[in-house]
Parts: sequence; C-alpha cells; structure tokens
Amino acid sequence: MNDHRKLGRELGLFGTDPLIGSGLPYLLPAGAAIRKAVEDYVHELERRNGYQHVNSPVLGKRELYERSGHWDHYAEDMFPPMEVGGEQFVLRPSLCPHHALIYRSRGRSRRELPLRLAELGGQYRSELSGVLGGLNRVRAIHLNDGHVFCPPEQAAAEVSAALDLIEAAHAQLGIEAARYRLSLGGSSGKFVDDPALWAHAEGVLRAVLAERGRPYDEEYGEAAFYGPKIDIQIADSAGRESTLSTVQVDLYMPGRFELSYAGGGRPAMVHRSVVGGVERLLGHLVEVHGGALPAWLAPVQAVVVPLSEAELAAGHDLLRRCLAAGLRAELAGPGRGSLGARIRAHRLVPYQLVVGPREAASGGAAVRLRDGGQAGDVPVAELMARARPVF
Repeated sequence: MNDHRKLGRELGLFGTDPLIGSGLPYLLPAGAAIRKAVEDYVHELERRNGYQHVNSPVLGKRELYERSGHWDHYAEDMFPPMEVGGEQFVLRPSLCPHHALIYRSRGRSRRELPLRLAELGGQYRSELSGVLGGLNRVRAIHLNDGHVFCPPEQAAAEVSAALDLIEAAHAQLGIEAARYRLSLGGSSGKFVDDPALWAHAEGVLRAVLAERGRPYDEEYGEAAFYGPKIDIQIADSAGRESTLSTVQVDLYMPGRFELSYAGGGRPAMVHRSVVGGVERLLGHLVEVHGGALPAWLAPVQAVVVPLSEAELAAGHDLLRRCLAAGLRAELAGPGRGSLGARIRAHRLVPYQLVVGPREAASGGAAVRLRDGGQAGDVPVAELMARARPVF
C-alpha cells in the first residue's frame, strides 16, 4: 500500500515545520518540479481550449465576500479578518469572486461569450487540526481554478466541455476516478435559499451526465453554497475518498455582482477545476504511481552515469546538453559508488544515461530504462520528445 506521506519523505517531495504550522506543507525541489510540470501541462491544455489566464490577489476586503455570499454561507471555513488601515481584509476562501470582478471590469457583448478565465491561485481554508493530513487536507490550497461566463442556454455545452478537459487530464496523469457524484443542496442555512435557481442548475448538470452516459451517485448536502456540482471522486491508498476535480453551475453569483452583457443578458457562471488543488493532486499521483511517475512528470527525467573518472568530462558535457534541451537531469558520478549502486539509487528515474568509453568517444550514451530495458543510444532531442505530455 502506497502512502504519499511516507513516500513524500523518502523521495524528498515535501515537508512541514511547526513554525510554519499544521496544514501548511512546503514543497522541496523534487515536489516543486512535479508541480511545475503539472502547472505547465494544464496551462497549455486550457490555452488550447480557449481559456485566458489571469492572476488575482489572495486577499480581498470583507465586503467582497459579503457580496459573493461567502460571508453568510461559508464564514466558518474562512480565516478571520485582518484589520489594516481601518479596513478588514480576508484571505480568500475561493477565487470566484475575483474572477467575477475581472468579468465586470469592462462592458461585455454577447459575441465575446463564452469568456473562459483560468488561474492557478492560492486559497485558504480554516480547517480544524483534527482533519488535516499530509497533502490531502491542507489549509493553503493552490487550486487549478477556472470560470466560464456564458449565456445561460450555453451552460450545458460548457459543462460538457469542462468534463472533456478533466477526463483528458486524468488520462494523461494516469488517474482513475473512483466515481462521479452529483452534489446537491440541502435544507440547512448553508445553502442559498432559491428553489428555482437550484432546479435550473440541477437540470443542466443532470442533462449533461445523461447525454454523456456517465453513471453517478446523488448526495444531498455536498453542493457549493451557491449551486449544485459534479464532483469527480478519487480514493487514496487506504480507500478514503475525496474530491479532485469539479464542475459547478452558478446562477447566483452573477446576480450578486450584477454581471451582464450587452442587450440586458445576465451570464451563467460555470466553475470548474480540471485537476483540483495541487497539493491533493501531488499526493494522489505519488500514491498511484508508487513514486515512479511518468517521464513528463518525473522530478528527474534523466540521470547521466559515467562509468569511471575517465568518462566524467563526457558525462558533464552530456548533462549540459540535456539541461539545454529542457530535460530535468542530474549527474551521478563515480564518486557516488559503484555503477550498480548508482543505478539502484536512481531506480525511479525514467532514463539512465550510461556513458562508457565508446559513448564518451561518440558523445552519446547507452540509455537504460526504469524497468531495466535497454533503449540503445537515443539522441537527447528524442529523449526530450519522449518526456513531453501528449495533448
């Protein structure tokens, strides 16, 4: 059974410190390399599918969250306000209010829609210490978030397109969903009290799931406070379930922010996260792959292994070429033990580039694969091509 907390320590991916605080892990270089690979992949996937990327601050005035409805329906999960210059500021619990303000920063016409905005941004949840654990439940979440503003009649098409992105990303990452969940509202004061709004949004999500032939479970009380959502659930090594990716139909917040487009129309707002929070995703990927991540995700994609001191200069030259080509590479010289010991120490690296006398003379390397197979003398450019994600 793979546990990302144990593997994370062994592989040097992340750590914690009581001076930083519980639920606030930091990423070490190897973990940061995986995060960057995921971020670059999702950014490009979104760009190819019509998203424009934005950046917004992690703070907002209390009035912003009163306007969005978070203060009334979600305050117990938010950090308390900070007094600055006679005003109250709050660490944001979500990115959607900021994106709503970006939408309304100028007039919009119907022909501009759908407007698809995306951001990988920080959000903060005041989780109790008892529920925190590893990377799965944290207080600082770096969320792959996005919001589509469209005429209400286009919401179903945008929900389906978001599910296409989610399923493509999951396939590329090697993730299998445990199940799909239609998360519905409940009777508590946690949810916006507008039955017509909920019925409309639920109808959109049910229609999309039916059209796609996707089995799902219904669960009441799991919706966002402003509307229902489709949650893609994953399970960890112990069988514990959590939400990774999500798509939500929101007919509430556009009204709260008085969003409109020329002609008097009010857009629907489709919230979606392709891969969820980076922290939870990283923990899940480590467990799914047992630390042996696909070449495009591996923190070290290639290790150069000179046979002896005589090949060390050639090894350094090959390392420079690998780095210049964009590979995440390092050198394991003869000072770090026997050839067998160095191979074993880098058993999770996808490509082991062994440089003997013949390879040193030719400027190449004998490529050994992670599974023990031999690939021969593969040019650096081809290795780089193999180590890219597929879109």
